[in-house]
Amino acid sequence: MDNVFDVLQARGFVQQVTHPELLRQRLGTQSLTFYIGYDPTANSLHVGNLLTIMAMVHMQRAGHRPLVILGGGTAMVGDPSGKTAMRQMLTPETIAQNAQALRGQLQRYLSLDGDHGAQLLNNADWLAELKYIEFLRDIGRHFSVNRMLTFEAYKQRMETGLSFLEFNYQLLQAYDFLVLYQRHGCLLQMGGDDQWGNMVAGVDLIRRVAEGDAFALTFPLLTTASGQKMGKTAAGAVWLDAELTTHYEFYQFWMNVDDRDVSRFLRYYTLLPLEDIARLEALQGAAIRQAKEALAFAVTALTHGETAAHTAQQAARALFDGTGDLVGVPETTLSQVRLAAGVPVIDLLVETGLAASKSAARRLIQQGGATLNGTRLAQLEAVITSADLHEGALLLRAGKKHYHRVVVA
Repeated sequence: MDNVFDVLQARGFVQQVTHPELLRQRLGTQSLTFYIGYDPTANSLHVGNLLTIMAMVHMQRAGHRPLVILGGGTAMVGDPSGKTAMRQMLTPETIAQNAQALRGQLQRYLSLDGDHGAQLLNNADWLAELKYIEFLRDIGRHFSVNRMLTFEAYKQRMETGLSFLEFNYQLLQAYDFLVLYQRHGCLLQMGGDDQWGNMVAGVDLIRRVAEGDAFALTFPLLTTASGQKMGKTAAGAVWLDAELTTHYEFYQFWMNVDDRDVSRFLRYYTLLPLEDIARLEALQGAAIRQAKEALAFAVTALTHGETAAHTAQQAARALFDGTGDLVGVPETTLSQVRLAAGVPVIDLLVETGLAASKSAARRLIQQGGATLNGTRLAQLEAVITSADLHEGALLLRAGKKHYHRVVVA
């Protein structure tokens, strides 16, 4: 399967594409420059972004050149796609700091060296210099308001209110594509399916202004088998930054995915050959855990390195199979003096992050979902002391899958 278009299709990446046969031909016969954009609205990307990153990895491995746009300019406006309300306005300083953080994360997945090395660009470099009247005359005249309002992103927001600031977003994203086409020979924009309208607008703008041919390809917007948005958990987003989501928590996210999602996620989020994935897909019953372990290890190794993946894997095996090492388990340190005086179990559940609040901790205990060193906690007024230490530590659990280790300083 030499053509990367076929690879992306076989792995489920292709949702919509302009001129699919022509794009497939181009991808099979020449090195193509393509781009994906990320607005730096946070200081870390998350698992929801990882599908688009993996598509770039496949493209680069096939000899195509990625341009990664860190949207320092478009982040000042805010993309209305998929949003029911206007995004929070960020300061230029925050956007710049976020962009720098994302740059470091993306370099883990993409090679920046060689003829096909990725380039990381900031669209503030050209958008911030625009003169408004000239932009409207040169670019805005090519856009039909009536057509813009037919795109799903704008139709949804018309019901709750769409600011004029956000209405400009499609023009700016389309202009990005035009600039990249003219300066870097970029012929393809890729992104989530909620970006289809913006991407088609860019293809059309290149045709009108530069009389050139360009392409757009979107990926499916993922939800889990249970209907939940990909990368969201009860505790919040699953971040690619280990400071926000630890190696162990990241690994466990993949171990805990619904059995029905394992096949899709192996195709999307790993570089395992399709024949290996087919063997893992054939596993049934309890053996599915082997497929989940392959998924969790592969994604964690790509994101955090093999050492972190091994540590997380050993910690998970220690907790669930009794065969590994507890080193990678999330850990909190208590002073010996404080533990000797006694710490209310309600407080400890909150401090370790196993419960979001004291009331949530009380509900957890009342529902029988909290354990200490393998014994169910039953008393809301229970106080943990040095006498509860087991092999010099405490092992708390919330529900079936969330563990936290407490050690004494």
